Amino acid sequence: MTTYQMNFNQDFTSLSVLSPAGLRLYSIASQDKVEEIFSKDNTEQIRIVERLFNSSLVVLVTAQKPNCLKMLHFKKKQDICNCFYPSEILCVRMNRQRLIVCLAESIHIHDIRDMKILHSIENIAPNEQGLCALSLNSHLAFPVCQTSGELRIFNASKLRTGMTIKAHDTPLSALAFSPSGSLLATASERGTVIRVFCVKNGQRVQEFRRGVSCVRIASLVFSASGEFLCASSNTETVHVFKIDGRAVETAELKAIADVAAKTETKESVAATAAAAEEAPVSSWGGMFSKAVSSLLLPSQVSEVLAQDRSFATVQLAQGGLKHICALTRVQKELRLLIACEDGFLYVHEFLADRGGACKLLSVHDLRGALEDIIELQLSESVLRSQIKSTNPTIVTQPSLTMLKSCAASVLIENPDPMQDNSYASILKGDQADAMSDSAKFRKLCDAIDTPTKLYDERQFPPVAIAAKD
Repeated sequence: MTTYQMNFNQDFTSLSVLSPAGLRLYSIASQDKVEEIFSKDNTEQIRIVERLFNSSLVVLVTAQKPNCLKMLHFKKKQDICNCFYPSEILCVRMNRQRLIVCLAESIHIHDIRDMKILHSIENIAPNEQGLCALSLNSHLAFPVCQTSGELRIFNASKLRTGMTIKAHDTPLSALAFSPSGSLLATASERGTVIRVFCVKNGQRVQEFRRGVSCVRIASLVFSASGEFLCASSNTETVHVFKIDGRAVETAELKAIADVAAKTETKESVAATAAAAEEAPVSSWGGMFSKAVSSLLLPSQVSEVLAQDRSFATVQLAQGGLKHICALTRVQKELRLLIACEDGFLYVHEFLADRGGACKLLSVHDLRGALEDIIELQLSESVLRSQIKSTNPTIVTQPSLTMLKSCAASVLIENPDPMQDNSYASILKGDQADAMSDSAKFRKLCDAIDTPTKLYDERQFPPVAIAAKD
């Protein structure tokens, strides 16, 4: 069976699908529509693909040159730059300010605006999996021990080393920051427990029990709001956990108190304690947590409180496959997206008010070109009609309802030989040509000039503006 490497971009609006045959980028327009926006033959044996938000900037690493990072403008089919490193590139992470390249024994931090290397973290513990996480506000987390789940937080914006957290007893297998960068979720190689830490002081905020059997966590990701945490593994169940807002608030208050204590400002400590005492407690569980906190040391609190169980779940058709998840809004509706290495994208309903089992809404086959995309509508009426009309020996899923044949291609014109093709010029873009991707797709058969903008300002603001958000 062909294995497909699936990867969402930073805001879960796009999905890359990599196979031995080629690379395809898809835009997730709605739960019923996935549009192909770029395709490329995999003659270079591409291993790593990362797209920067909704921009035209894509980073590739190939098997032919495993120590070379290739950056390109996919809409113009133009190479921007190539960066070489002393050993094989294992992982690449990006946000609006930084690009992180992780090697087995070092991490390199670039300014994404000009690709200048700002800092290199050398002589780290061997990290053969290339495990690291980068927040939107440039906090970087990576393991520092091969025998335990110890990690370090590094401020990639200010280039300062942060605290070290012993998250688990066994080596780490997954790391994920919340969108705000205030929380860090971790999982070990056992995969039975998922923990959430406060980035400011390293305090454990919450602990979730995934199960009792040891599994490999394949995906760990926060929702766009930071209220939920989704985890998938090599089992048939995807778990969604609910973040306790009160526990987060308590941890942040403690972080403020710790800072005040270090500066020996007694007035600040008293004010913080008073604020914590006056915070309303809406449930018996909150009062119990508060009582335990007053009797035990902070490090003992999480050991006493029961581990939280999943808030919502998805039962997959088949276990043993790698699934990556995204919990985001699609056309203003909260949806759980699950991309499987079999080449399919599953869209599930997610009820934030009550959780429970998530209903499957649609399935997209992304194994080939756009004309081969199969979209499945899973309404009850369709299911009833398909049960009557579909031969189960031919179609393995009785919910198959339609096959959309769409001729699509990416129109790319040769760049003007007199045009400035420097990295800075591409990043700045041409203000005169601002036609959107959707407009170009509607005029697919017409001759359309490829836009020179690296990003759409409505979807991806310039770095100078984004830094103020």
